[in-house]
Amino acid sequence: MSTRIQKQRPPMRKEPTQARSRATVDAIVEAGARVLGDRGWAGFTTNIVAAVAGISIGSLYQYFPDKLSLVEAIRRRHFDEVLAVLRQVAVADLPLKQGADALVQGMIDAHGLNPELHRVLLDEVPGFEGSRSAHDTFLADYQRYYRDFVAIHRRVGSGPSNDVLAQVLSGMVEGVIHNGARKGTLDSPDLKQELVRMICSYLGGIDRQARI
Repeated sequence: MSTRIQKQRPPMRKEPTQARSRATVDAIVEAGARVLGDRGWAGFTTNIVAAVAGISIGSLYQYFPDKLSLVEAIRRRHFDEVLAVLRQVAVADLPLKQGADALVQGMIDAHGLNPELHRVLLDEVPGFEGSRSAHDTFLADYQRYYRDFVAIHRRVGSGPSNDVLAQVLSGMVEGVIHNGARKGTLDSPDLKQELVRMICSYLGGIDRQARI
């Protein structure tokens, strides 16, 4: 994600409490994601988002004070989608290959519906100070679920710690998935197959590596 930081501000003007207001916020965030993916950061405006969502600009501003706060909501929704994938595979009682397949397919699904959106989030959108806490929380959960996945699937207890293995594994998966989103290749069966093979080779080869 971008490291360009703007001044601190609240991510939302107010939180939705009723079903109708939650539906409105969901519609705004969904419309915002479509507009951001289609038009990029330079073409992203709250007026266009409101029009796509079918609401007035005043209704949008009830919840989001500016377009940066709306982008932050889009980014946090993506965080939730990624964590949902990791949470599921971290506790699944599956052999390594099936677990790796579920992990990779889940990440492809989370990034593949609107890959252009993820390219814009990665390469164009500025960050701001208010996102740091949410991002730190996301990263802590992200690494914890990868660590749980490693603990389930590593073959032996010798060698590097689960924390180290989780850091390497998450970096490998994240790099391939984000690169695929940038290049529009997430739907490639070969990409998925090779990433699954890399995960299995890495975790399955810990014992051999520890003896080298």
